[in-house]
Amino acid sequence: MDTAKVPVSVYAEMTPNPTVLKFVANKPLVSVDSVEFRNIEEAQPSPLATKLFHFPFVKEVFISSNYVAISKYDIVEWDEVTLELRELIRDFLAEGGIVLNEAALKSKEEEASEETPEAQSGYIHPEEKAKEDWDAIDTKIVSLLEEYVKPAVANDGGNIKFLNHKDGVVSVLLQGACSGCPSSTATLKQGIEAMLQNFLPGQIKAVQAVNG
Repeated sequence: MDTAKVPVSVYAEMTPNPTVLKFVANKPLVSVDSVEFRNIEEAQPSPLATKLFHFPFVKEVFISSNYVAISKYDIVEWDEVTLELRELIRDFLAEGGIVLNEAALKSKEEEASEETPEAQSGYIHPEEKAKEDWDAIDTKIVSLLEEYVKPAVANDGGNIKFLNHKDGVVSVLLQGACSGCPSSTATLKQGIEAMLQNFLPGQIKAVQAVNG
């Protein structure tokens, strides 16, 4: 029986957020759009994120299709830890480790949806409007974000998620490298605002960026 490791390569890439580094793999990591963990408790469905949280400097872990974006506390510099993180991720993938247990994630999401907003984990934001309750404008907003904003944001190691739209104000959640980024909260917000106002004239007053 051939037990040779799968050839996996992982490279590190800076993001516009100096506290976030992106580790890109040459293979798909998850089949879901993306998932964000803000502590080791939330990371239970992801053996990879759980391992990363054992480093005391790891603040948050964001996993998307083919990369892991890690947010750190200011107790170390990236050049001190990048190699170790890259090797850990590469070895984990090469050995066939499970990046995300989607059944466990679903179970945790259902658990969170039954709790009060204060007790919810990071999977479901208390301000997030259920998909089945979206109206025509909500659907159009999500479609525009998917087409025009998400690809660029993903390229920078982040994600944008539609939360709700009330009285002309669109609330979005910034994740990964976008969360807490000095430039994204202002620049991205203004860019999204202009784009939505262009496609939905007279219907969008402002975009509110929610970090976390």
